[in-house]
Amino acid sequence: MSFEVPDELRYLESHEWTTVDDDSVRIGISDFAQDELGDVVFVELPDAGDELDAGETFGVVESIKAVSDVYSPVSGEVLAVNEDLFDRPELVNEDPYGDGWMIEVAPSDGVGYDELLDADEYDAQIA
Repeated sequence: MSFEVPDELRYLESHEWTTVDDDSVRIGISDFAQDELGDVVFVELPDAGDELDAGETFGVVESIKAVSDVYSPVSGEVLAVNEDLFDRPELVNEDPYGDGWMIEVAPSDGVGYDELLDADEYDAQIA
């Protein structure tokens, strides 16, 4: 089975994706991750204003099959939370790289893109 792995994104080995937009970083889980989880029924996310550390758990995704922690690729302040996921957690399944995004963070120490996987590296990991 092949999964969508957009070239413009960077990935964590734990299946989160990230994209940089001006001064913020948008984070979600990959197509592979949502497929492995199955139908997402609940998403727990931090509040805007919360501080995160890179590698720290920032939320939980619950599906009919499993409960999984979600990790932040960057340290910084949460600027925005995708509140649509509280009423429609299935957006994570339907559009993981679009409407199913989870949080936006203002990175405090820059984005350590060197430590993140590019699309080819991530694709090889999930193959």
